[in-house]
Amino acid sequence: MDVAEVGAIAARIRAEVGKAVIGQTATVDLMLTALFCGGHILLEGPPGTAKTLLAQSFARSLSLDFGRIQFTPDLMPGDILGSNIFNFQTSTFTLTRGPVFCDLLLADEINRTPPKTQAALLEAMQERSVTVDGDTHVLSDRFTVIATQNPIEQQGVYPLPEAQLDRFLFKQTLDYPSREDELKVVEAHGSHAGMPDPVALGVQPVADSATVGAAIATVARVRLSPEIAGYVVDLVRSTRESADLETGASPRAGAMLALASRARAVLDGRDYVIPDDVKTLALPALRHKVVLSPAAEIEGRRVEQVIRSLIDQVAAPR
Repeated sequence: MDVAEVGAIAARIRAEVGKAVIGQTATVDLMLTALFCGGHILLEGPPGTAKTLLAQSFARSLSLDFGRIQFTPDLMPGDILGSNIFNFQTSTFTLTRGPVFCDLLLADEINRTPPKTQAALLEAMQERSVTVDGDTHVLSDRFTVIATQNPIEQQGVYPLPEAQLDRFLFKQTLDYPSREDELKVVEAHGSHAGMPDPVALGVQPVADSATVGAAIATVARVRLSPEIAGYVVDLVRSTRESADLETGASPRAGAMLALASRARAVLDGRDYVIPDDVKTLALPALRHKVVLSPAAEIEGRRVEQVIRSLIDQVAAPR
């Protein structure tokens, strides 16, 4: 598969998602970027901004094994991973697989469950495997998490552990739509109550597991020059040197940003990475991997402001 073919697949997926979700083009592009480089994405926004519908429509456009977990305060790790059940006929324990055994997992309102349960996804997201009662079970090669969450200022939510946030390739913040887009939403969905159904809206699968695998292989072949690699490293290291940040981004964040930049280049029809690919993805790739310093919090600064400032300060190669 070449770059043009990947671009054509991405265009078809955008068209299918657009049948159900109005606007959010930047978010769909980030979801495509995550899909084509095997990363996970976290969508954050206030209730009613189509986070769940966006994830469901994106999943519907792909012929992948889909699973969903509705995170609630009483959810337990076994509800995610599964558990061993004793079979009296064979006198052995048999694993009853949880919803994590799928290709594409929607973790809906992930921050409405305590950190103990959230941590059940750590191994799955990093190693694509789960361990139950000492036995390791391999997940799908395509295993991808699309998680949604409400802002931490909302009631009844828990902050995600830093180790789990670091496993997400992107954190995308969804805002309210423009007046024009909101008018289209009212006209399209204002005639019926309840959650719109992507199937009823005509969203059809346009890519299967083999196609996604071929796209991922194409992304891996994209050229990343030593100068661009150095730029990624300098940008990530600048987060550890900033006085406004108590904790900077990890080396894993740099490797993930480089891979995402390759996928971004492919979506733009190129087989090589340019600095603008890195700049475009730096904010969603780093905003959840750093922690503000107490002094910056007192001054009312935000993580987004600090990262944008670092992007402006770090010299990009020509």
